[in-house]
Amino acid sequence: MAKRIDRSTPLFQVTDLCQYFNVGRGKVLKAVDHVHFTIYKGETLGLVGESGCGKSTTGRCLVKLYEPAAGTITYKGKDIFKYTREEEKAFRKNVQMIFQNPHSSLNPRMTVKDIIGSGMKLHGLATDKDVDQKVEAILKRVGLNRDHMSRFPHEFSGGQKQRIGIARALAVEPEFVICDEPISALDVSIQAQVLNMLKELQEEMGLTYLFIAHDLSVVKYISDRVIVMYLGTMVEFADSEELYAHPLHPYTQVLLSSIPVADPKLVREKKRIMVKGEIPSPINPKDCCRFAERCPYATESCRQEVPELCSVFPGSSHLAACPYAIAQLTGGAPAYDAKMQFRQKRCIMPTIASRALML
Repeated sequence: MAKRIDRSTPLFQVTDLCQYFNVGRGKVLKAVDHVHFTIYKGETLGLVGESGCGKSTTGRCLVKLYEPAAGTITYKGKDIFKYTREEEKAFRKNVQMIFQNPHSSLNPRMTVKDIIGSGMKLHGLATDKDVDQKVEAILKRVGLNRDHMSRFPHEFSGGQKQRIGIARALAVEPEFVICDEPISALDVSIQAQVLNMLKELQEEMGLTYLFIAHDLSVVKYISDRVIVMYLGTMVEFADSEELYAHPLHPYTQVLLSSIPVADPKLVREKKRIMVKGEIPSPINPKDCCRFAERCPYATESCRQEVPELCSVFPGSSHLAACPYAIAQLTGGAPAYDAKMQFRQKRCIMPTIASRALML
C-alpha cells in the first residue's frame, strides 16, 4: 500500500537551525550548524551520518529538550518556542521521542504500567479505572502482554525494553515521533522485528517519523527522504531511492560504499571508497567545507568557503553541498564511478533490511 503523504503544508519547518555548546576558555562546540529542512505529514524523514555529526542533537531540538542557539523550528506553522501553556501541553502530547538507549530511558523505580499510563492520565486519555485496559491494549500493539504491566524495567531484555519505550511514546496518541537510533542497541534479529513494527504502526496510526540512524541500510528501508549530515552540517538531501542510486557528495559516496554485503561475489566486485585523515574537531571549526581535509576532490576554495546546499539541477529536490560534484554532474564527467554505483544499486539491501522484509 502506498503511503499517504500530505505535501500541501509542512508539519515541521526547520530553518537555519544552530545548536552550539560553550565548552569553556572561549571554545564553542558547533553540534548543529545552519541546518534546514521540512517534514511532511505521513512521511519518514531519515537523518544519517557518523556518530557526533549532530543527528541526535537535531532531534532533541525538535522535541524541545534543547533550545537552539539560532534558527527557528515551527510546528504546523507556529514557532515551538513561543507557545502558550495550553499550546505547550498539546505539543508535548503530539510530539514524542523514542530514545536510543532502552536501558537508561526507562525509570527503574516505576512499573511498566506506571511508565506507560502516567502520560495517558496526564493528557486525559485514561482514568484510574480504565488505565489498566488501555495500557494492556498498547502493550499488545508492540508485542507484549498484560503480565508485563506489573514488572520493572530490569526484568526485561533489551528488545523488550525498547518495545516499552515505543509503547510509552505511542500511549498519548502522538502524530509525530522522533526515533533516535531506536534499534542500534538491539540484536540483529530483534532489530528487524522492531523495524517492521514501526512501519506497521505508522500505517495503522498515521504517524510521521524523523528516523535517526547511522546504519544506511535501515535508513533506506524505512525512509522516504534522507538527510546526510557531517560534523553538524547537511551535505546532501534527496528522496531515498534517488540518494542511494545517485549519491553526489563525496562523503555520501564514502558512506554508501561502506554498507556490508551478504553476497561474497558482490563483495569482491564492490569498490570500497577509502578516505584519509581524522575527523576534524567540531570545536571552533574553520569556515569552510567540513569534509575538505579528507575529500580527494577538495580545492583551495573548499578550504576557504562554506559550500551552499543547493539543487543539482534547477528545481530539483536533490540537494548537495559540493560545487565539485554538481559541476561534474552538469558539465563534465560523472562525479562518481558509474560501474561502482551499478553494483552498489544491486546489493544495497543488506542484512537487517533484508531480514525485516522476510519477517
